[in-house]
Amino acid sequence: MIKLDEFVTIKEAAKILGVSLNTLRNWHRDGKMTVYRNPISGYRLFKKTDLEQLLRQIEESGKHPTGWKRPAKPK
Repeated sequence: MIKLDEFVTIKEAAKILGVSLNTLRNWHRDGKMTVYRNPISGYRLFKKTDLEQLLRQIEESGKHPTGWKRPAKPK
């Protein structure tokens, strides 16, 4: 059974990923992110595990999904 505490709102997901709400909407529209809907309100919900997986991929790649690259560490 799916529990609501396994999900976050679009606002919370945007904060976790460091992107705007519209970026998440666009990623969903473009098929880059899976979005679930609250059965009562229809609001977009994002699975915490999906966000954690995306953050791991970002960390491993060294660049942000919007194209931003992490500055090189000073020597």
